[in-house]
Amino acid sequence: MSNPFEDADARYRVLVNDEAQYSLWPTAVAVPDGWTVVHDDDTRAACLEYVEEHWTDMRPASLVRAEHG
Repeated sequence: MSNPFEDADARYRVLVNDEAQYSLWPTAVAVPDGWTVVHDDDTRAACLEYVEEHWTDMRPASLVRAEHG
């Protein structure tokens, strides 16, 4: 059995947590608690493109709030 997180031909979604951290997630694997789907059922390449466009600040949201707070 291959790793579903590395299958270039699988369908993926993009998840985000409350710290504004993104994750590429196979559609065949249940979404874990604490994560929200922000881009659903697409190719791996399209999901990676979405992450690159939207995750522009790698710092956790709580750190960003503390610095600007």
